[in-house]
This record gives sequence, structure tokens and C-alpha cells, in this order.
Amino acid sequence: MRIKDKVAIVTGASSDIGKGVVKRFVEEGAKVILIARNLETLEKVRKEIGNEQATASIACDLTDEAQVQQAVNQIIDTYGKIDILVNNAGAINDPIHFHQMPDSEIKKLIDVNLFGVFHMTKAVLGKMYDVKNGAIVNIGSISGERAIPRVHLAAYSATKAAISMFTRAIAVEYARKNIRCNCVNPGIINSGMIKPYLDDPQARKVLEERLPLARIGEPSDVANAVLFLASDEANWITGTILNVDGGKTASEG
Repeated sequence: MRIKDKVAIVTGASSDIGKGVVKRFVEEGAKVILIARNLETLEKVRKEIGNEQATASIACDLTDEAQVQQAVNQIIDTYGKIDILVNNAGAINDPIHFHQMPDSEIKKLIDVNLFGVFHMTKAVLGKMYDVKNGAIVNIGSISGERAIPRVHLAAYSATKAAISMFTRAIAVEYARKNIRCNCVNPGIINSGMIKPYLDDPQARKVLEERLPLARIGEPSDVANAVLFLASDEANWITGTILNVDGGKTASEG
């Protein structure tokens, strides 16, 4: 087991990718704390995974720094340490021209995708710093590297690009404290708002034909990459942005 007895936090744990990460972590021996806003949904995920002894749920609004600090303190009080943080929670808007996008929607993206990551990372780093050990994996998006024609996600893409730079900066700043920070950028994954689109066989075929590996990614593909970066197998890897996208960015830049 690659992360046996490690204590891990996974934010956005009720999402498809979050659930996939929790499942893989539990399979590899970790104690996993699931974090999201809705406790009922988190508890449903725990039951689906089927190993409730290895998991716990905490309802937390990541945009509220006080709630985040309280959650992290609760985890330390219970488990005595935090070995791994996966910043998976995120928000995305329906595609819309930027000039038509209300400021309230832009602010929501910044609050969740940036301040949510900042708050949790800041709180956890304080604990990892004391013991000089830890691994952080951020979940970005290939949209942070490339604009998609006819899919208008300027504000979302900007927040994800910021996560890539944040990853590198934290990696360098905390390297001498043996704290690693890496980022996984998923491509087209069978999750979230794209799921209904993939139910249309013709639409799915169009997307698959644009991917060098000719298939849509699954949450498990992202989870496997996160597991590797969180494990000691990657103990000489930090500041890396790993695209998990079926070759999309390599083929289209």
C-alpha cells in the first residue's frame, strides 16, 4: 500500500473526481477526510466507497477562512497529523462571452477556485511546516494552459492558470521544509457538467476523435495521477504540472 497510515484531506470530495481520489487513497491504506459544503452528500460518498472506518466527513465552506482553520484543527486533534492535501474543490461557469458575465459569477469563481485553495493550503501548511513533511496536490485544468475555441471560459481558465503558478511558487517556497506541491490538470473527464453531453453517442464520438488516445478520461485516471504525486514514489517531484488529458494538449498546444 503506497500511502498506508497517511492522513489525507480531499476537498470537493463529493464530486466525481473527488470521489475517485478518495476511493484510491482508501484502497492504498490512507485515512481520508472528505470535505465539501454538504455533509449529507459526503456521507453518501463514504457509504458508496464502503470503508467508513477509513474515512470521515467535515462540512466546510472553503471560502470562509475561519471554517477552514477550524476544520484543519479538528483533523489535527483527531489524527495528530496531516500528510496529504488534495485541493480538488472547484467551480466552473456555463460558457458565456466574458463581456456578458456578471461580476457575481466572476467573483464566485475567484472565491472558490483561488481563495478556497489558498485558505486550505495556508491552514495545512502551518501543520506540515512544524513537522517538515507533507504533499499537496492541486487539481487544475488544461483550460489553464489553452483556450478552447467556441467554449467561452475566460474567467475560469484564468483561475486555473493561477493555480499552476501557485503550485510552482509553493513548491519552491516550502521545498526546504520537505513539503512537496504538484498539480494535476485534467482534460475531458467523464464527470460533472460534461456527463449529460457524453450521453449523446454522436457528441461523445466527436470528442473521442479529437483525442490522441481516442477515449474520454475517467475520474479514476485523474485519481491514479493524484495518488502517484501524493505518494513517496514521487518524493523527488515538486512544482510539476501533470496533464492528464489523453494527449490533448500535446496534439493541439
